[in-house]
Amino acid sequence: MKTLEWKDGELVLIDQRKLPDSLEYFRCRNYRDVIYAIKNMVVRGAPAIGVTAAFGVAMAELAGEDVEAAAEEVKASRPTAVNLFWAVDRVMKSESPLDEAITMYREDMETNRAIGRHGAGLIEDGDTVLTHCNAGALACVDYGTALGVIRAAWDEGKRLTVICDETRPVGQGARLSVWEMQQEGIPVKLIADVAAGYLMQTGMIDKVIIGADRIAEGGVANKIGSLMVALAAKRFNVPFYVAAPMSTFDTENPIYDIEIEERDPAEVLYYGGCRIAPRGTEAINPAFDIVPSDLISGIITEKGILDPL
Repeated sequence: MKTLEWKDGELVLIDQRKLPDSLEYFRCRNYRDVIYAIKNMVVRGAPAIGVTAAFGVAMAELAGEDVEAAAEEVKASRPTAVNLFWAVDRVMKSESPLDEAITMYREDMETNRAIGRHGAGLIEDGDTVLTHCNAGALACVDYGTALGVIRAAWDEGKRLTVICDETRPVGQGARLSVWEMQQEGIPVKLIADVAAGYLMQTGMIDKVIIGADRIAEGGVANKIGSLMVALAAKRFNVPFYVAAPMSTFDTENPIYDIEIEERDPAEVLYYGGCRIAPRGTEAINPAFDIVPSDLISGIITEKGILDPL
């Protein structure tokens, strides 16, 4: 399953807003379409955002537009995932942004499979693994990071069960991760976000594996709710792993200095198009939180399993 593909001068994305009800595609014909897709979560997940951003810059160059201005606009589309900035800077340094974007596209698939190989050894036959948000094929070009580890273990013949929490407010776990596991035929169950601690307390979870939007000195930034899962895992002695490519590492900024994206409060006030709070309710909607390094058992990368920074 390819989350994005370059076809006939256009970037074609799976429209993740439509899943799981329908599999539809969004065509980016210029870099402004790419910015819209990133801002509005047509495409999401740090690795997928990075490669999409790279193609956005390439489209600006192909159209004869001001590439530097376009690159800055693309960078401003979402502030927390470091892969976006890494990808834009990389294509801007290349002689051919399009060739570099295509190279990054191919590298992402190879990287994710390497992450899967390294992480699969952490999963034992019969494990039940909890994952938060969606760090699967839909968050990358293909295969996935956290779900890539699960895929690799499954392909090795290990019997396992995946627990996906719903991941409010946008429901990436319920809508996307469950859908991906069902496509692969991997046993999966859905829980409410508030049930994760109980399942760990009662011994129903053997491992936790999540993705990351930024890894830096002091911890990991990931989808909001990751911190609560990590705290519960620490309390009940459940190993808590992060799976992410090296491009997610930020060696310049301590984790608590980064900008945490605040999204539209309507995402909290509505669910599935239905209002779930009284009119006039104020809402706070941070998109990410930070898991401190001391709560993380290890970081699974394409280079192996690393200690937290």
